[in-house]
Amino acid sequence: MSERTWSIGELAEEFDTTLRTIRFYEDRGLLAPERQGTTRVFHARDRVRLQLILRGKRLGFTLDEIAHVINMYDETPGERGQLAFLIADIGKRREALLAKRRDVNEALAELDDLEERCRADLDRLSDSR
Repeated sequence: MSERTWSIGELAEEFDTTLRTIRFYEDRGLLAPERQGTTRVFHARDRVRLQLILRGKRLGFTLDEIAHVINMYDETPGERGQLAFLIADIGKRREALLAKRRDVNEALAELDDLEERCRADLDRLSDSR
C-alpha cells in the first residue's frame, strides 16, 4: 500500500492558504516536497510541517523561530529538546499576550468611560434647548 500524498492545491485548500504561501515556505526550506517532473508531491511529513508552520504563525512566531523549532525535531536533543524549548517559549508568549490583554481591557474601559461622559454631555446639551 502506498503512502498518501497531496498536491499543492489539496494542501492549500485543506489549510485555507494560498499556493504562493506554500511555495514561499518551500523556498524558505520549511517544506521539501518530492518533485515528479514539475509537480510537487507532498508527503505526510510535509503536511504536518505545514500544519505546524501555520499554527506557529497564528501564535505569533516568526518564520525563523518556526524553522528553529521544526528543525529541532531532527537534531540533537530531538523531540525532548523541541518540547522543552516550546514550553519555555509558550510561557513567555503567554505573559506577553496577557499584558496585551490587560492593555486592551484598560483601553476598552477608558472608551466606555469616555462614551458615557459624551452621552451625558449630549443629553445635557439636548435638555438645555
